[in-house]
Amino acid sequence: MVGGEEVRNKQVIFRDYVSGFPKESDMYITTDKTLHLKVPEASNGVLVKNLYLSSDPYMRLRMQKHGVDLDGFLASYTPGSVLSGYGVCKVVDSGHPDFKRGELVWGITGWEEYTLITSPEALFKIQHTDVPLSYYAGLLGMPGLTAYVGFYEICTPKKGEKVFVSAASGAVGQVVGQFAKLMGCYIVGSAGSKEKVDLLKNKFGFDDAFNYKEEHDLDAALKRYFPEGIDIYFENVGGKMLDAVLLNMKIHGRIAMCGMISQYNNIHEPEGVTNLIYLIYNRVRMQGFEVFDYYHLYSKFLETVLPYIRERKITYVEDITEGLESGPAALVGLFSGLNIGKRVVVVARE
Repeated sequence: MVGGEEVRNKQVIFRDYVSGFPKESDMYITTDKTLHLKVPEASNGVLVKNLYLSSDPYMRLRMQKHGVDLDGFLASYTPGSVLSGYGVCKVVDSGHPDFKRGELVWGITGWEEYTLITSPEALFKIQHTDVPLSYYAGLLGMPGLTAYVGFYEICTPKKGEKVFVSAASGAVGQVVGQFAKLMGCYIVGSAGSKEKVDLLKNKFGFDDAFNYKEEHDLDAALKRYFPEGIDIYFENVGGKMLDAVLLNMKIHGRIAMCGMISQYNNIHEPEGVTNLIYLIYNRVRMQGFEVFDYYHLYSKFLETVLPYIRERKITYVEDITEGLESGPAALVGLFSGLNIGKRVVVVARE
């Protein structure tokens, strides 16, 4: 590739602020912008070619006018701007001494074919390429690190404990469940279809699983699977599920608050949680966390997870969609449960 070559850069553009469930029409594809494939003079930036994009529920929070601005991480998208999120990229040109042309990285990038990343310090170099490169959008990227931090650092598990994971077949939940099994815990997951429940039990090794849509009484369902109570709950859903879990936590139980996908489309009128007093009765610790506070543990995370992958002790299911133009549908589908596993948008393959 010749430095300075000019290309039309295909992009996914955010149309306007969203209320309720997002729609594909809230985004659109354009090739109007041209881009020189060279970092501007005196820039410290890195120009990357995007290969795999991570479609994640938190992106919905950024689609509303008043986002949940965590040090800028969940700041609202600007109407008319390119969507951004986690992705796997190849360096095309660099003005930063730590990044060289041809290197592979993962981190926050644009939903477009090429992105000029002006603050590349938050990019992670990809050193291990004996595993699928797309894993760095999931198992070896933000979702995997989230599972690791939430389970090991927040929940401090012990062998033999009883663990429950909601949205268990998703990008994070499937990893948490397998960590729990490797730890010698009893693990149950909830999901939204028979296909996903079968996946949890037959592929990911969960001890049991249930379809929450078929349960009229979530409290009764949890008592059926956890007659002695829950030691650890990995929270991905919120709302009615969280309320039922609070009734079933053991004394000194731990809850890692990772996400609340059931609330993202009605964040200004969320469902009330009525059983919080059980945190006191059972001396339960409930802690929210954000993965970017734990980036310093990434090397430790890799030391744990890479051997598991190579020894086939962990498996990972990806829901792959081809082409940047499939991005809006891939993102919207998360909120109706259409994905089976980690949803990844392929922009280009190595």
